[in-house]
Amino acid sequence: MIHLRVVSPPDITAAMLPALRAEPTVMNLTVFRSAASKPDGDAVQFDVQQGAADQVIERLRRLGLEQRGAIVLENVDASVSALTDGVPAPRLRFQQFAPVWAEVEARIRRGGSYPPSWFGLLVIASLIGTVGILTNSEILIVGAMVVGPEYGAILSLAFGVTRHDPTRVRHAVTALVVGFTLAVLGALVLSAVIRWADLQPKAYALGIRPVSTLIDTPNWFSLIVALLAGVVGVVSVTEARSSTLIGVFISVTTIPAASDIGVSLAFGSGREAWGATLQLLLNVTVLAAVAIAGLPAQRAVWRRATRRRTRVGG
Repeated sequence: MIHLRVVSPPDITAAMLPALRAEPTVMNLTVFRSAASKPDGDAVQFDVQQGAADQVIERLRRLGLEQRGAIVLENVDASVSALTDGVPAPRLRFQQFAPVWAEVEARIRRGGSYPPSWFGLLVIASLIGTVGILTNSEILIVGAMVVGPEYGAILSLAFGVTRHDPTRVRHAVTALVVGFTLAVLGALVLSAVIRWADLQPKAYALGIRPVSTLIDTPNWFSLIVALLAGVVGVVSVTEARSSTLIGVFISVTTIPAASDIGVSLAFGSGREAWGATLQLLLNVTVLAAVAIAGLPAQRAVWRRATRRRTRVGG
């Protein structure tokens, strides 16, 4: 269930209330006349079933509330009411899982902000990956993948492309380029210090580098995994499945590839550095391409399902 708080000018309220009262999935409708300020207007609150939330929000937008008022969404974790149980559910059972696209877009926008901590996490993740490569530790590589925040920028890039928003695309590309450049430099500096101090593990010095070899050798399997992880990422962000989204982070070789570039350059392995660069470019490109195609495709699927539900209900 979704709870909506609306600030509405009186003229819009007059047109909005009859529509809300006629909507069977809307409940707990409360109106406070002239109770809101900044912006000024009526304060209206109500709950709506998740499967119908997207259509209700779209109606509010068409009334002009997005420009002249405000719409705030909150998820309701629990509702204790016998009356609520009597509200008719959407005709198609799976419709109760329909994404609320205003919420999805807000989630993607939040992921598309890049404070200093965003770049700091990217560098720290790269340093963890550096140690994992030098010590041949798969656990540290997985840890580096989880710490890295880059997928939010990739989603923001895709969202900007689908919405024809060049500013968002530019910010995302800049963040990714600068972030991964800092990550590579961090790995390079740490590796250079380790090599200068002669602290590199004996196995790595002897050329026993299974983790590094796996990272800097992109192949068809890398492409397949990136494609599958990209699909999972789009589904996870639209359905707010954070645990599944973490699975995307630990499936795709982005941060470890940046680490391997720095490590390989520090130890004079140009071929490995080039292979890691190709791995990084492959994964970022595939993730972005899948998101660019997947976000509008998933929205179209749910929109078609909604139209079908409307026809069945009609």
